[in-house]
Amino acid sequence: MIVKEIIVVEGKSDTEAIRRALPAETIETNGSRVSRRTIEMIRHAQAKRGVIIFTDPDYPGERIRKIVSREVPGCKHAFITRHEGKGGDHESLGIEHASPEAILSALSKVYSEIADPEERISIQMLRDFGLLGGADARWRRERIGEVLKIGYTNGKQLYKRLRMFQVSADDLERAMADILQRGKSNG
Repeated sequence: MIVKEIIVVEGKSDTEAIRRALPAETIETNGSRVSRRTIEMIRHAQAKRGVIIFTDPDYPGERIRKIVSREVPGCKHAFITRHEGKGGDHESLGIEHASPEAILSALSKVYSEIADPEERISIQMLRDFGLLGGADARWRRERIGEVLKIGYTNGKQLYKRLRMFQVSADDLERAMADILQRGKSNG
């Protein structure tokens, strides 16, 4: 696999994990307080080669993703699941703990942002699939995030992310059928 874009990660350990999986160049944000200088480097990278934001599946990682997306429009996004990012101590979570296979899988299915998405999936559709409200909604959102490789979200974020990444109603329906077929005991 060859990645022409520059990958935005949180730190040096993430860079090392990515380089164990494939030869790639990274820009490290060095934490969730993304500096102006780092934003300028990412802007330059986006203009020259494109950027893939690949941050940890946790609150600080999502915060970095939002900051970079807001400041540098048009970035691509890659996600690992929380399970794929669990450390040996089960308390730490991040790209640095992901296997090379999980990293390659995430980078093989990147999503591009769109500025003004057309309405593809409705809130009612999310309710009908049990993704909003109800006892199993969180579990279903976790599975949807894994199957579609879009990361875990709350209900409001799920709606926004599905639209932003142009996930079709058919794709959502197929993913939900797969999740429901496998059942809760397997996920």
